[in-house]
Amino acid sequence: MATTSDISRGMIIKLENNLYSVVEFGENKTARAAAKVWAKLKGVDNNRSIEKTWNSGENIYPVRVEKKAFQFLYKDDTGYNLMNNETFEQIALAENMIDAPQFLMDGSEVFVFINTETEMPIGAELPEKIVVRVTYCEPGLKGDTATRALKSATIETGATVMVPLFVEQDELIRINTKSGDYVERVKE
Repeated sequence: MATTSDISRGMIIKLENNLYSVVEFGENKTARAAAKVWAKLKGVDNNRSIEKTWNSGENIYPVRVEKKAFQFLYKDDTGYNLMNNETFEQIALAENMIDAPQFLMDGSEVFVFINTETEMPIGAELPEKIVVRVTYCEPGLKGDTATRALKSATIETGATVMVPLFVEQDELIRINTKSGDYVERVKE
């Protein structure tokens, strides 16, 4: 059994029959009253974000989650179809269960979080940084580099990202999947 002293960022806990991920947490201490532990929670199986306060030392119910590597195969009416890299078992996930689905390419690696109690997937995320090819962007103007000016570029997944003016069509770039920001150019 875990208590409020075991709370950590990213932990998934069961609260009122729903699963929540801990986004942020802290402790409030006052001179007379007992310490309280607060947490900002983001719903894993629903789209709610809540704040919860417990008395210090109160029991919480963490859920054990495994992170497994899957490969993205294709998207159809059932959702995003993924294959387990070890067992070759296929699953389909809804778009709202995947972080940044706009950056998925055929064959790209995806990490699926599986609830070990029910063996059901509860979410998926892409690697933090991925390399993609720019399929279309306007040419940059020479000499316009005094400010950190950006232009929009379409990448091979069909998504649009903001890139510096020096990035050209058919170049490989690295982007951050969490924020959708350009990181750097990649040499071929």
